[in-house]
Amino acid sequence: METAKALEEHRFLERLVGVWDVTAEMTADQQWTEIVRSLHGIWFVAEGNGEMPGGGAATTMLTLGYNAAKGKYVGSWIGSMMDHMWVYEGDVSPDGKVLSLYTRGPDFQSQGAEQDYREQMIFVDDDHRTFNSAAKQPDGSWKQFMEAHYTRKP
Repeated sequence: METAKALEEHRFLERLVGVWDVTAEMTADQQWTEIVRSLHGIWFVAEGNGEMPGGGAATTMLTLGYNAAKGKYVGSWIGSMMDHMWVYEGDVSPDGKVLSLYTRGPDFQSQGAEQDYREQMIFVDDDHRTFNSAAKQPDGSWKQFMEAHYTRKP
């Protein structure tokens, strides 16, 4: 196996590296922080820590990279609040501002069912980004149910 080399797609993810304050409607009263680091420019790991709505500490872990053979961004997400591992494949918008990640997971409205999800990172500028989650509807549209805002700490 050949050693991976950082491609332009990997360099796109470099903008995530740093320490971020996170705010979201559901966590407005809680303090969340995310620390993102690079593993030699190939993989990017983001660890989030904060309080869950209703109380209780939580930790999340996001991994992101680019799989040249697939021509897709790939990754995973786990959180201490659930036992499902979310596995992603996605792409970047032509303007280079939106990373869309697609996954399949539990349908939170129907016990035992699964559905498709889309999560997007929207890069506003070097120090601000937005993350949102949407569930695929029966008509094929996406219904957003969560949005978080990230501000880089100095």
